[in-house]
Amino acid sequence: MPDHDPAKRAVALRKELQHHAHLYYTLDAPQIPDAEYDKLFQELQAIEAAHPDLVTPDSPTQRVIGAVLEGLAPVRHAVPMLSIHTETDTTPAGAEKFDARVRKALALADDAPPLAYHAELKFDGLAINLRYERGELVQAATRGDGETGEDVTHTVRMIATVPKRLRGAAALAAAVIDVRGEVFMRRDDFEALNERQRKLIEGGAKGEKTFVNPRNAAAGVVRQLDAGKAAKRPLSFFAYALGEVVGWDVPGTQHALAAAFRRMGLPVNDDSRVEHGAEGLIRFHREIAAKRDALPFDIDGVVYKLDDRAQQEQLGFKSREPRWAVAHKYPAQEQTTRLVDIDVQVGRTGKLTPVAKLQPVFVGGTTVSNATLHNQDEIDRKDVRIGDTVIVRRAGDVIPEVVGSIIEKRPPDAQPFDLYQRLGGKCPVCGSEITREEGEVDWRCSGGLFCPAQRKQAILHFAGRRAMDVEGLGDKLVDQLVDAGIVRTLPELYKLGVANLAALERMADKSAQNLVDGLEKSKQTTLARFLYALGIRHVGETTAKDLARHFGQLDRVLGASEPQLLEVSDVGPIVAHSIHTFFAQPHNREIVEQLRACGITWKEDDGTADNAPKPLLGQTFVLTGTLPTLSRDEAKDRIEAAGGKVSGSVSKKTSVVVAGAEAGSKLDKATELGITVIDEAALLALLPEPPAVPT
Repeated sequence: MPDHDPAKRAVALRKELQHHAHLYYTLDAPQIPDAEYDKLFQELQAIEAAHPDLVTPDSPTQRVIGAVLEGLAPVRHAVPMLSIHTETDTTPAGAEKFDARVRKALALADDAPPLAYHAELKFDGLAINLRYERGELVQAATRGDGETGEDVTHTVRMIATVPKRLRGAAALAAAVIDVRGEVFMRRDDFEALNERQRKLIEGGAKGEKTFVNPRNAAAGVVRQLDAGKAAKRPLSFFAYALGEVVGWDVPGTQHALAAAFRRMGLPVNDDSRVEHGAEGLIRFHREIAAKRDALPFDIDGVVYKLDDRAQQEQLGFKSREPRWAVAHKYPAQEQTTRLVDIDVQVGRTGKLTPVAKLQPVFVGGTTVSNATLHNQDEIDRKDVRIGDTVIVRRAGDVIPEVVGSIIEKRPPDAQPFDLYQRLGGKCPVCGSEITREEGEVDWRCSGGLFCPAQRKQAILHFAGRRAMDVEGLGDKLVDQLVDAGIVRTLPELYKLGVANLAALERMADKSAQNLVDGLEKSKQTTLARFLYALGIRHVGETTAKDLARHFGQLDRVLGASEPQLLEVSDVGPIVAHSIHTFFAQPHNREIVEQLRACGITWKEDDGTADNAPKPLLGQTFVLTGTLPTLSRDEAKDRIEAAGGKVSGSVSKKTSVVVAGAEAGSKLDKATELGITVIDEAALLALLPEPPAVPT
């Protein structure tokens, strides 16, 4: 509980803020989200405002926090690098308050014209000062404590977007131009970096770590002592301000400064622009909020600066902050809360996803009480336990996720979570065995045909064009049938009548009759289509055809052991295990028998079909363009029946490309690689006569 004595609480807050600032700014290893730090900072501000006698010179509210990392040379800034005031009211009122303060400070009348502001993005990166002398980059330094930063010239020179030499006669003639801006890491580069780091750690590399967020990854790279290592970790840079300037005429407005930066070859973010009055600032804040999640980099707000530099000088500074600028934040995308429990959800495809049950917390603009934990490997990697204080992230419409635990706040009774043990090895919905294949991270329910959680997906796959080909059975109708409890298992599809179908929304007698007819027609099929329709994991069309050719009869497939399944062409251990596990579930076998009892039939043989001529055995074909008489599916079936394979892309392993009208890039690739190209007539000449019933 916070101490009610203001003096004691202020001391405690200063100590805690300095601790977390050291972790964030110096070690690039934060333990709490920015929003948590902001709360502590605002509490200290409120205490000091109410009790001015408690303000101390070393208070985080009175200075920029930061320190020089050991091993990096200190750099004294000719002009201090100060921070700007943060407006934490994320509503339009935040912009209105700032505009009102500025107008009052400038002693403007109520009817005076709206002020011009330069509106920019608040990048979540590392502030940098680039010192150019006669246009040449001679030094790069971090902000540090605002007075003294770190010399990071060796790593900043590796950033492709930082010019080593400025453009333009004026810039080249200037004795000194200190350009200030932000070094940041794009989200895609951050994900790629962390993936590489995880592989290094898994490979036993010492001293490696993953990064919490792009900001700390960028800071870690910039402050890397090894420039060669830093060069392998891509960073970006945007310019937005000046430090010391000698021998260059500084433009009179902020937007003119941005234009001058561009002429010098310095990158400036394209979203910055001039807005007028509070209404303009509100509009900018709203527009950037709408596109925030689509940006390729992280921001946590926007920045408003008086555009006129003369007005900036008139207002000056207060303590550690300029009066003429403010950072207007957005709702925090990360917050801390307690992990109460972990549930497991079963997805449409049988994937089991652990879901954190949280003490409700307001994050990303909404109250969150559930968040995904992705899978068991992620839980183990992040060391998340029931009872932990965790960091929850929600960005835009993305499903909230648990980023990690705050180990320092872990209670003694925090419980590790093991999904398999929690469930006793059984699906929480249907009780089927759960499995996790070698090399995969997800546990899955094996009761695909039986599990209610997978019911809709199983029906849609079963009815698909390349499976049982039931015309008229689409997503919306399946939703209605399942949600109304009319269809619970696949065999119940074949018990549907015109009357109960016609009673459904958007269904008339004719469309109901068409579906019943389509279901009846689908009963005449092939063993390969039926096997594919069952939705066995890893069993696609080609594998289903291989199984049908090899065994010839369904009962032989049902009774096959894993070693026997391995005898099938292109069936490896993972596929064999998946097939055997599927048919080992009693309820799956029962549904198969019920489907046969519904009248689904196909031509079976004694397993000698594999002895038929295979003139295309060992050859890989690619189809492109429109063929004169054969559909793409017909051509694929004929090629596969003759022993060939059909691929979707051209590579060096491709034997033949069959090209029809309007053939595209695949034909170009085949020509480039010198692969044989034929037309439909030449293909038909290679194929035997089609069998009476395709296999």
